[in-house]
Amino acid sequence: MTLQDDFWNDPQHAQTLIRQLNGIKDIVESYEKLNSALVGLEETHDLLKEDYDDEIFELFEAEYLEMEKNFDDFEIKILLSHEYDHSSAILELHPGAGGTESCDWADMLYRMYSRWAEKKGFKVSVLDYLPGDEAGIKSVTFLVEGDMAYGYLKAEKGVHRLVRISPFDSGGRRHTSFASLDVMPQFNNEIEIEIKPEDLIVETKRASGAGGQHINKTDSAVRMVHKPTGLVATCQNGRSQHENREEALRVLKSRLYQKMIEEQEARLAEIKGEQKANEWGSQIRSYVFHPYSMVKDHRTSCETSDVQGVMDGDLDAFIFAYLKTQI
Repeated sequence: MTLQDDFWNDPQHAQTLIRQLNGIKDIVESYEKLNSALVGLEETHDLLKEDYDDEIFELFEAEYLEMEKNFDDFEIKILLSHEYDHSSAILELHPGAGGTESCDWADMLYRMYSRWAEKKGFKVSVLDYLPGDEAGIKSVTFLVEGDMAYGYLKAEKGVHRLVRISPFDSGGRRHTSFASLDVMPQFNNEIEIEIKPEDLIVETKRASGAGGQHINKTDSAVRMVHKPTGLVATCQNGRSQHENREEALRVLKSRLYQKMIEEQEARLAEIKGEQKANEWGSQIRSYVFHPYSMVKDHRTSCETSDVQGVMDGDLDAFIFAYLKTQI
């Protein structure tokens, strides 16, 4: 296929095919390595049965643990098989009711996902940022760029609950705060999504929050409303109104794409006779800082007492546990 004379006539399509081929090749190679490791373990096991040796047993144990880890990685690769799982992800955080306390919680979650992305080698770019009145953030939209970013982060969509002694309460009382996270795949130009100009309301405004030299100096921020669906996209990180308009349009197309995905999944669930909760309106995870330390995912019962580790971006256990429920 790649050797055909006209293969590179459409570079974008060619890159897509190469990425797909590399993904398939990676899965095949991973399977072959696992199979080879399993054969080696079986041979070592037979040897130990015939003539036990402590050094060989320690080697056997180390090889088994390595294979177990590689199998977990292979399982995740298989689970992330939807066509949009390889996409970068657009995340949007909003605090719930509760004023400064909830705004601070949204900011903590933004830091948590930024740390997770950094550990994965992904790039994080802020698209829109609205700071809280006293602390934290009222909303933030950011892009996580990298292969499989959406595949992983789709597990995080929903409402996150915090229980802690509030640093904003002089009485030292315990508070419960909520913040919602929306996750969508970044729009890919390979997918045809048409937006008619007459279906758009485009507004400009003064950008706010941390940003480049144009922040708070020009009316460069762009807000788009898609009239047929009511979906909204805002971008302020670009250096010009033109850049922000293009990025806002991409975000809007991503929202429409996510809406299409959710409608398809809802129809499939209806055909299968499944009853699924609306994740956007449900509490998916609790983070308890006081009176004990615990982070628990209510969908999978996956939990840990290492609250600090989770807040520093150690989310893979929760993400993998969720993905395994989607088989």
